[in-house]
Amino acid sequence: MAVDYIVIVVYLAGMLAMGWWGMRRAKSKSEFLVAGRRLGPAMYSGTMAAIVLGGASTIGGVGLGYQYGLSGAWMVVTIGLGILALSVFFSARIARLKVYTVSEMLDLRYGGRAGIISGVVMWAYTLMLAVTSTIAYATIFDVLFDVNRTLAIVLGGSIVVAYSTLGGMWSITLTDMVQFVVKTIGVLLLLLPIAVVKAGGFSEMKAQLPTEYFDPLGIGGETIFTYVLIYTFGMLIGQDIWQRVFTAGSDRTAKWGGTVAGTYCLVYAVAGAIIGTAAKVLYPKLASPDDAFATIVKDELPMGVRGLVLAAALAAVMSTSSGALIACATVANNDIWSRLRGVMRKTDAGEEHDEVKGNRAFILAMGVAVILISIALNDVVEALTVAYNLLVGGLLVPILGGLLWKRGTAQGALAAVAVGGVAVVGLMAAYGILANEPVYYGLLASLAVYVAVSLATRPTDEATLTAWRERLAGRAPEPQSEPAVPAPQ
Repeated sequence: MAVDYIVIVVYLAGMLAMGWWGMRRAKSKSEFLVAGRRLGPAMYSGTMAAIVLGGASTIGGVGLGYQYGLSGAWMVVTIGLGILALSVFFSARIARLKVYTVSEMLDLRYGGRAGIISGVVMWAYTLMLAVTSTIAYATIFDVLFDVNRTLAIVLGGSIVVAYSTLGGMWSITLTDMVQFVVKTIGVLLLLLPIAVVKAGGFSEMKAQLPTEYFDPLGIGGETIFTYVLIYTFGMLIGQDIWQRVFTAGSDRTAKWGGTVAGTYCLVYAVAGAIIGTAAKVLYPKLASPDDAFATIVKDELPMGVRGLVLAAALAAVMSTSSGALIACATVANNDIWSRLRGVMRKTDAGEEHDEVKGNRAFILAMGVAVILISIALNDVVEALTVAYNLLVGGLLVPILGGLLWKRGTAQGALAAVAVGGVAVVGLMAAYGILANEPVYYGLLASLAVYVAVSLATRPTDEATLTAWRERLAGRAPEPQSEPAVPAPQ
């Protein structure tokens, strides 16, 4: 394992070095939170793919392949479909808004009265997303170094908190690009073909496994529908995803770069399911499907290659964890803390250095909180389900309603967030956290209340809608000056 350890240590040291480099570049609020809004197509595509393909997509995707065969790809497929839909239909308009958070978008659309409650819901979602990603370090570091769960979480979490705090979105963007390359090489180019060959090829896999393992719909229609509802729609409205859209240097980059990232997700989904299916042939009696990834890596890969593939799994977790962490800190600072203090000032470029310090402090504080919660929490699936149920049940309707329906009002949006969020929590208590009913009924309740209250209240005033349309069209003045630096490609 010495060679594997060297590969991992070099990789982790590189992540910290990029954090230090990013710190020297992030000199303004815009640079720190959204990489100056000037990423080129290649970098944008790589970082967008990196953030959505985390530990759940890698370790969990292989586990679903182990359990259900090729239809286990559906979870990650629905993530890819969400990124494609976001990129094709909404990303250009979102990028032109020049905001930092989803709640700021709601304030623009509804006249400044929908932000704080939506900020609390979005903060809870991003916090739980960061926690679930951080818990995943325990599995990977256990395989690598045979360390206990708490030490693994502290080690992995501290590295992510360090480079995220140092350079903000610039550090995260640079590390995500490396992580994207490592995942591509480790999972698609190495683990996938090796796993298929070790399992005897597709013909042997078909001979060894039941036919339902090769049924594209074998996982079940209701499960696929739930994945679409939670993950596809979740990709459309999550702060962690929107914050990446805000980094795009142009409308074209946001649209076509995101389309490339979504397509990559579809390929990654199929690869994970095939690897899991191969693992089922090789190890038919694993205690848990989620053990499939680590088992096939440990037992079937040669040294060096094993280290690179484990680095790929680590990269997957780190990219999602860092993206969720900066999103959580951005929402906590800009949407909650600033509003509670009554600080809603517009800053100019000369004042942004203090903004960087404030956001850096929030990333550090949220990072410490995430590590502590991760140590205390055991069930990753339940935490992730709570996060996505709150996000979709509480925020999907007012966000998409604001983008698509002129008649939606601030009162309707607030009612939708409150009723949807409370309904989801209540239904999870009644049906169970992992049940499908909470998100189904919570979303329907949110939609019904949004439409009813919006129609029963006065329309949003024309001045607000005019300003909103100007921002959507990219004709409004820049909210703050941006440095004229060429966009990285």
